[in-house]
Amino acid sequence: MAPSFWQILIVVLIVLFIFGPKKIPGLGKSLGEAIRDFRKGLKDEKEDTKTADQSNKMKEVEPAEKETS
Repeated sequence: MAPSFWQILIVVLIVLFIFGPKKIPGLGKSLGEAIRDFRKGLKDEKEDTKTADQSNKMKEVEPAEKETS
């Protein structure tokens, strides 16, 4: 169920009343930075996981090579 125009308007008015028009741009900027940092953290975690998986595969291969020598 999507919110109606009046529900969105009421929420916007409440936010304006609580934070004031001067603080809203700062809140938007902070929210954008937080989302960007969160996505960057997820991307870094995926890269770390790939690196760890590759090093685990390398460790599995090394003992096999030592046994045949």
